[in-house]
Amino acid sequence: METPASTGPQPRPDPDAPSGWLASTSLLDLEDTKLRLRAHALTQLCKSEREKALAIYGFVKRIPFAKPLKMRLRTAREVIAAGRGDADDKSTVLIALMRAVEIPARIRYIELRGEILRGLTTGVASAVRPVAEIWLNGTWMRTDTYIFDAAYMAAARRRLQDSGWDWGYGIHREGHMIWTAAGDAWLGGMPTASDPMVMNDMGVFSDPMQLAASPIWRASYPRLARAVQWNVLAPMMERVVRELREEARTPPPAVTTRRA
Repeated sequence: METPASTGPQPRPDPDAPSGWLASTSLLDLEDTKLRLRAHALTQLCKSEREKALAIYGFVKRIPFAKPLKMRLRTAREVIAAGRGDADDKSTVLIALMRAVEIPARIRYIELRGEILRGLTTGVASAVRPVAEIWLNGTWMRTDTYIFDAAYMAAARRRLQDSGWDWGYGIHREGHMIWTAAGDAWLGGMPTASDPMVMNDMGVFSDPMQLAASPIWRASYPRLARAVQWNVLAPMMERVVRELREEARTPPPAVTTRRA
């Protein structure tokens, strides 16, 4: 005699379970041959999950940060082909490559005060940032340090110090430069729960398109209006980014001392 199926409430899947964060999406496109070849090339000599994660992280961090004009979100392969990208672009590449080598990964979106972009742009009340969450050693490790490449970070820190600002250009002047896959690392120098720039935690998503389709985003940010706003600001931000890169190529003036 067969046991009748239970009609009671079924347990919901655990959103923190790593197995739920390995799938492909339209932006991640894990079936793309060139994307999978890139992931393999980056990690073929790695001997552990941590080494694989660091190899992929290093590749994405080296992609120059830029603020291109765009009216749609780009796939991971499109960003790699372009060779530059903004925070959403780079998060898409990072998550796609991690999942391509079977490392669970996702994006936690946080809303930051517009002050964080001082120096890059003005008149912005808030900015949304993708924090990568990567499953290693039985825990979710978090970082947003992949967004800005080393040349941008060095020049931005120098400008902050020269201006006497703590915050600006998307970073804190004492924030972390890199992620070592041994814990969390933050551009703001502290976890989001204690970061005074963080206004709101918007939850976890697989890619930027999933965020754009979510109720929390649609309730606060009409998609077309948001895209137009950032495309209006993009040329000014791109000009500042170019200036920072030029400064990064120019060493600071040497300090000379005069003998009595």
